[in-house]
Amino acid sequence: MDRAALFDVDGTLTDTNHLHVTAWWEALRQAGHRVPMHAVHRAIGLPGEDLLDHLLGEDRDHSDDDRMSAAHDTLYATYFDRLPAFDSAAQLLRTLSQAGWKVLLVTSAKDRELEALRKAVDADDAIDDTATSDDVEHGKPAPDPVRHALELAQVPPERAVFVGDSVWDMEAARRAGVTVVGLLCGGIPRGDLEEAGAAAVYRDPADLLAGLGASPFSRVPA
Repeated sequence: MDRAALFDVDGTLTDTNHLHVTAWWEALRQAGHRVPMHAVHRAIGLPGEDLLDHLLGEDRDHSDDDRMSAAHDTLYATYFDRLPAFDSAAQLLRTLSQAGWKVLLVTSAKDRELEALRKAVDADDAIDDTATSDDVEHGKPAPDPVRHALELAQVPPERAVFVGDSVWDMEAARRAGVTVVGLLCGGIPRGDLEEAGAAAVYRDPADLLAGLGASPFSRVPA
């Protein structure tokens, strides 16, 4: 039977969370909102509309939402030619692919941003498919993106492992019935990831690759 390795991208495979924090902080500042960077950091991983709801409240005036999202996108796009992948990110994906896993990205990124992220990771030969928040009605922490990825891979939840860096990743995968691995390289503390459902936590892709034989991936039989 097939097995699926599902990966978030920002903060998991690429060292881009703090670039998003800066872009969102500036977009919010331009719209007159003073939001601490640590609060923005905790919201990274949510789709744009949900991130604004989380930071500013759902009952606010939504008239500036499109402008703030566009400002974030424009600011973040200035980094597209130099987005950094974490060490061993590509090797991790290729190792799993060569071991017979279907490798899928599960991300809120789309279009040019997703192209830039995939170029940074540089492992397209190991990636079978991508599920984005645009493919479903609700993004993370709803389980919809993870369930969509399972449908694309045509595997049941017990035959999949999800790797992410945010509490939203942990919650989405857990609610979809998928074993979830947390990475600390996105900047979220170990305790928060474990409380949100992480079955195991590693420093970064290199640490997970080094410990792959004893990780949750090893518990899904070929």
